[in-house]
Amino acid sequence: MPVVETVLAFVNTRADGGGRQELFGDGHSFEAWLTEHDEFGGGHTVATDADAAAARELRDALVTLLLAHSGDEESLGEPLQHAEQHLRRAGALYPLATVVTAGGVELASPQAGVPRVFGTVLAAVTTFAQTGDWGRIKACRNPPCHFGFFDRTRNGAGLYCSTGCGSQVSMRNYRQRQRRESESPPEA
Repeated sequence: MPVVETVLAFVNTRADGGGRQELFGDGHSFEAWLTEHDEFGGGHTVATDADAAAARELRDALVTLLLAHSGDEESLGEPLQHAEQHLRRAGALYPLATVVTAGGVELASPQAGVPRVFGTVLAAVTTFAQTGDWGRIKACRNPPCHFGFFDRTRNGAGLYCSTGCGSQVSMRNYRQRQRRESESPPEA
């Protein structure tokens, strides 16, 4: 699995109010997700509720960074600082090892179980960030979607994961303008 898909598979596990369910809600749901996504190295790992909570924290910190890539003002400042601090702590808790072979070099988690899963996510983030396209992995600015996506626009200015989300935001803004105009007193 290419690294961008690894990052997106992990961050796109949250409920969105539009039908997507929380996939890291508890240990059982996190364990089921790991079973379906063997590429994370979790295999048949037993996951606890604490593991699921740690996965949500890691995912939410990454989503905050991706929202910052989209220019979402609510994610900037203190939320972004907290996310970056959490990711630094995660980097210390789930160290990576350099694996050198005749075919190339990659970062991998030397740990087992859930720590290996988190290390695999961090390795994918690190590897992709080094490509120079890190800023193109974004989170949709349509609340509550925040679905992660790779911005394929020519100028890197994409803000939404789909045209549907872009349309929802446009319609919401239009309705707010209409409401404000109808509530404001007529000019004399």
